[in-house]
Amino acid sequence: MKITDDVKEKIDEIINTYNQGKRIRYLARFQVSKGFLFLDRDDGAPKASQICRLKYNGKMDNWEFAIYKYSSNAYSPDEFFPGVEFVDGTIEGAMKAGDEAYA
Repeated sequence: MKITDDVKEKIDEIINTYNQGKRIRYLARFQVSKGFLFLDRDDGAPKASQICRLKYNGKMDNWEFAIYKYSSNAYSPDEFFPGVEFVDGTIEGAMKAGDEAYA
């Protein structure tokens, strides 16, 4: 499902709220036509770290989650990792999971 401009605005609000008061910040990248939201993390390094990919399913609380695996340079929807318990279909849950997985 395509990510529309109004959905992108909601995503930006969610990420900005989550980032408030934190040193490490999440950044959004989009592949709009395929419905992908990529969450990267900026910790001050020259390049942001890839954390996860979410696929939009038409609702803000029903995103499909895939963690980024540096060992295979790919996103994996079936990987078990520290923080997996936070994956609940929300963007906030994905960021919490990313915080644990890449602490």
